[in-house]
Amino acid sequence: MNENLHTFRKEKQAVWRFAVVGVGNTAIDFVVFFVLAALSVPAAAAQMASYGAGMANSYIWNRRWTFEVKRKANIGEFLRFLAVNGLSLGASLAVLLAAERLAPLWLTKMAATMAGMAVNFVGSRVWVFAETGK
Repeated sequence: MNENLHTFRKEKQAVWRFAVVGVGNTAIDFVVFFVLAALSVPAAAAQMASYGAGMANSYIWNRRWTFEVKRKANIGEFLRFLAVNGLSLGASLAVLLAAERLAPLWLTKMAATMAGMAVNFVGSRVWVFAETGK
């Protein structure tokens, strides 16, 4: 099989798997966020807590299934994961706080989620779970 075609198919599979894991992460995130919001927790605090819940799910499933990492997990990888997710959280918080007075909360949350997901995929693919030795 042509190496470029194989690489393209593998990358396409990773994108789809990342999306599936993302749906699960987002479901966890949204449930926690809106439960906390219903309990009158401020939006930024609810976002940080809900993001953390989704992040735990993300590490396990993206490492094992999306990017099929074979090497043993190590502290460096986990610290890179935390750094990328910190950037993703920052992006989502920036969007949430910038837009929360301009749009309904559900729409603001959707936009914040999309911003965080974009940062997360790129960081995960090229830095956190990148294959070594290439």
